[in-house]
Amino acid sequence: MSDTAGDENGSRVYVPESEHNFPDEKLNAVLERIEEDEEIQTYLEAQNVNAVDRMRYNDHGRKHIEIVRNRALCLYDLLKAGNVDFNGARQQGLAEADESVIIALAATLHDIGHVVHRDEHVYYSIPLAADILDRILPEFYELAEQVRMKGEILHAILCHHTAETPLTTEAGIIRVADALDMESGRSRIPYEHGGRGINTLSSQAISRVSLYEGETSPVMVEIAMTNAAGVYQVDNLLKAKLRDSGLEDEIRIVAVNTNENHDQLVERIEL
Repeated sequence: MSDTAGDENGSRVYVPESEHNFPDEKLNAVLERIEEDEEIQTYLEAQNVNAVDRMRYNDHGRKHIEIVRNRALCLYDLLKAGNVDFNGARQQGLAEADESVIIALAATLHDIGHVVHRDEHVYYSIPLAADILDRILPEFYELAEQVRMKGEILHAILCHHTAETPLTTEAGIIRVADALDMESGRSRIPYEHGGRGINTLSSQAISRVSLYEGETSPVMVEIAMTNAAGVYQVDNLLKAKLRDSGLEDEIRIVAVNTNENHDQLVERIEL
């Protein structure tokens, strides 16, 4: 696991060739399969049309999926290093190697329901993802395992929506990772098109989201803000996603105001 190019801190990008705290051979094979799949890649482009072009929401396409999947896998790696229990695959009698596959496929497919409509998109994502899983999973699993993997992946997709409660650690990761795509201009909170409301200002105030091994918890999420408006973004987006995720005790969130040129109403907050 490493960070984006040129940066030595805040693991954010999953690198298949790196060493990980979990078995990664099957995951890496699945990731290769995802990249070469025309249907999946078309969905990642098409799902942005309703959200961005027609409804003026923020990006929910290929870039969003890449960020969410990377951060989900980095969260998973850090939580595994912290000996956090993952119950989704385990309770289905699946292997440890299947935990990361559940996470990667759920992260990839969680927003495809946008091709139908932005509103209530998570419920449209379920049948669309199910069709794709029926085609992909047989390449890696026998029939009984396909059924169990499909159920766990769909559960994780469903529970990225705050109206649903994750029942597995794998699903909790997808829920939190979805909110971590919140750097400048990429807020998951819809902002006023061309406006200057609090959503707009807060979405521009987050300069960087970094993941670290924590001292008092397995994961520390550090959020760098350029001004105090970023607090609204953290409190209304990330805090809401972390609540009831099952990972509240495993992830520590610290927001730091990095603007040294102006008076700071907020220097540092912890959630």
